[in-house]
Amino acid sequence: MKSLVRITTLAAFVLLGGCAGMLRQAPNLGDPVATVQQKMGAPTAVYQVGGEQVFEYATGPMGQQTFMARIGFDGRLSAYEQVLTSEKFATVKVDAATRDDILRTFGRPAETSRVAMRDYEVWSYRYKEAGVWNSLMHVHFDRQGVVRQMMNGPDPLYDPRDRQGP
Repeated sequence: MKSLVRITTLAAFVLLGGCAGMLRQAPNLGDPVATVQQKMGAPTAVYQVGGEQVFEYATGPMGQQTFMARIGFDGRLSAYEQVLTSEKFATVKVDAATRDDILRTFGRPAETSRVAMRDYEVWSYRYKEAGVWNSLMHVHFDRQGVVRQMMNGPDPLYDPRDRQGP
């Protein structure tokens, strides 16, 4: 019995240690780049938007959060937000936004696929619809890279009907 408790305790510490990398201290507006990276670690991607930089901190492909840190002209944090939200997806202008716009706004997708019938490339993002439901937002691009459609639905990764088990 004692060995089972030790193994369980050890497993819990290992799992918590793996999660520790995801538990980061949020930066403060006005922090210099070095402080942002000290608190958040290295970004998963860096995008240029005009003369500013946007640091992506993605938790995917399984995660439901991506944080974007906007670094102003002065080298300091001017904005920081979790972008995989219903409200942020609602700001996308269908028939106008491009792949680059989506990448700079939401970061890299969790999954990519194709819709052969319309020859669309589809980028899918995991998120919590209304902050509650495990969902996927599918962004459809035409051959020119313009957003032509957005659809959301339940994320099958979290669907209990698809789980195997006793």
